[in-house]
Amino acid sequence: MHCDPRFSRVREVFERHFADGEELGAAFAVYQDGELVVDLWDGVADRNTGRPWERDTPAFAYSCTKAVTATVLLRLAERGLVDVSAPVAEVWPEFAARGKGAITVEHLLTHQSGLPVLEEPVPVEEFEDQAAIAARLAGQEPLWEPGTAHGYHALTYGFLVGEVVRRVTGKSVGELVAAEIAGPLGLEMWVGAPDDVISRTARLKAAERPQELKVTEAGAGPDASGAAPNGQGRPDDVLAAMTKAALDPQSLMNRALGNPAMHRVQGGANNPIILRAGWPAAGLVTTARGLAGFYRSLAAGDILSPGTLREATRTRVNGPDRVLLLDTAFGLGYMRPSLTFLMPSASAFGHSGAGGSIGLGDPERGLGIAYVMNKMANALSGNLRGIRLVEAVYQSI
Repeated sequence: MHCDPRFSRVREVFERHFADGEELGAAFAVYQDGELVVDLWDGVADRNTGRPWERDTPAFAYSCTKAVTATVLLRLAERGLVDVSAPVAEVWPEFAARGKGAITVEHLLTHQSGLPVLEEPVPVEEFEDQAAIAARLAGQEPLWEPGTAHGYHALTYGFLVGEVVRRVTGKSVGELVAAEIAGPLGLEMWVGAPDDVISRTARLKAAERPQELKVTEAGAGPDASGAAPNGQGRPDDVLAAMTKAALDPQSLMNRALGNPAMHRVQGGANNPIILRAGWPAAGLVTTARGLAGFYRSLAAGDILSPGTLREATRTRVNGPDRVLLLDTAFGLGYMRPSLTFLMPSASAFGHSGAGGSIGLGDPERGLGIAYVMNKMANALSGNLRGIRLVEAVYQSI
């Protein structure tokens, strides 16, 4: 393990999580101005066998994938192969069915297309056939007028954006990540892991069923005036509505989060079917060092031009989310600071993942940061462990 003395506070927080029994296995990495200043790992990768977490142990990072997928598409836009402002149907003609002809690529990236759910259950046999799942979405009608509202497309985001990528290049997001980003830059990250990586991937431990749904483990507490952050009214009302939605199988939230249903295969996200499938919304297998290195390279202009990144991280939607029922904020596929992406800096961007994983960049401070773990938290996005570590980084600079 490595930790620059300037970031000793980060190591103290990381070690305290294990000492207090909050972690099972985890890794945390930080690049500053291109230098790896923090590279920490500890615990067990598999609680059943006692397999230790090693330097090269990867973990399934759920929605951290979305930022990687967005980056793949933005690289195509830089080459003139995709026009983000143009209708999706220009490259995917079947998508125009049922009133979707005006939906743009930007609508997909910003969760505004009105397609947050797959209406019919996806059979396990299709889990690795992304084109077949995309075809299902092409035949659906939007749930709201595209461009008038946003709602988190938890899984459909990837099949939609991924199909645009496939129509333009003939390749999957995972293939392009391997060939153009992870391979050339030497990053330990895969959208669709090969068997040798799957064999050493950390085994996730599911969180206990929550009594009350949480935004993050840190919660969404009121300020001194009693108002919730982002002007959303009292936090008790927001959490009550979210809890009600979480308990309703037919709620938009559950329908968005639960189809395709990972739990239909033994072991859920630990199953090789899921790890190999490379879903572009929730399919990333990565080490903390690999994901932090991705954001280091983004900030350095090695993956996207600085101008493209500035435009992509400009907040496009910010406010009530029709799926998550609280305020969220997005650029072109990247999360911006909000209740679901609690960041100490307004210049941070990235994406968190269900259960706790976090990947972020901050060009103003030259930072690339990532946290992965296998003890999942009862949270829609992020967890208190990851947030504490990110805060410790900012307190150290």
